This record gives sequence, structure tokens and C-alpha cells, in this order.
Amino acid sequence: MINTEDLVSRNAAFAASGVHKGLHILGSGNLMVIGCVDSRVDPSHVLGLDLGEVTAIRNVGGRVNPAVFRTLLMLAKVREAHRGDAPAGTHIVVMQHTDCGIRDIAAFPEMLANDFDIPVEALDGKAVMDPVAAVRLDVGILKDVLKTRMPSGLVTGLVYDVETGLIEVVAPTARAGEE
Repeated sequence: MINTEDLVSRNAAFAASGVHKGLHILGSGNLMVIGCVDSRVDPSHVLGLDLGEVTAIRNVGGRVNPAVFRTLLMLAKVREAHRGDAPAGTHIVVMQHTDCGIRDIAAFPEMLANDFDIPVEALDGKAVMDPVAAVRLDVGILKDVLKTRMPSGLVTGLVYDVETGLIEVVAPTARAGEE
């Protein structure tokens, strides 16, 4: 078990490396990943990204839900506040994965429906048990919502296989304004 002393020691080594210096608040590039909180699926590690390269939004299942849209709106304000340094454009990647714990929450439909802010009866349309279908669905929702707010932004959908360690592109990169 990792204890507080371990965390302090690990942090001291991190701080001594200096890799944290000079990083931009929203990352060095234009990449934003919406992913799952599962400890096996850290987007930086899975996608080979360095500290400061990505803005990550994580929730149970890596799903596009009302909380994600609220976060995106807040991040847009942060980007406006820092527009002198911020890179232009945004590429949002929706990355879900195999063997996800969100499938276990399907046994608690009220909880899951609350997370999506939908009636329980509408849960079948959320493809909770199928990560490929869920990513395609979420990418479609994201593109539809962003087409007026960020029509030049890019959206991609990936599924990470926790057994092989590989990602599959299940929704190729497209502009938010494209069908």
C-alpha cells in the first residue's frame, strides 16, 4: 500500500527533476482527452504523452455526460483567460476501454441515469455494455453539441484494450461541424 511518506518521497523526486517547470495551464498542444477514472487507463501513459501535453477530463466510464459539457465550458473560459499562451484549436479524444467498471453500475440504473441526466428508460440508448458503440455514440453527441461552438475543432473516438494495451480508432478524426 502506498502511504503518505511514499507520496512525499515520490513527489520530492518529481520536483527535483524539474519537468513541471514552464508548463502551460492547458497543455502544450491542443489535445484534450475524455477518459475513464480506471487506474489502468491513464491517458498520458496509454497514449505515450508527457506531463503538460494533454488536458484530461476523467469520469466513470469516460462518458460524455452533462458534467463533461460543464467542464468544457469552464475550460473554454480558462483558455480565454490565457489566450496569449494557449495553442489555437482543440482536438478532443473520447477514449473508453474494455472491461470497464461502468458495466457494473448498470445494476444500479438510477445511479447511471442520474450521471447521464436522463430517465432510467433511456439507458438502453447509452450502450453502457459496449465500449465501441458507446464511443461512437459519445463522439456523435460531442460533435453535435460542439458544431456551433467549436466547428473547427477535431473529435476522435478510441477504445483501449486493457489486455493488449492497444488502442483502436472507432470514430476517425473529424471536424465537430461535420456529419
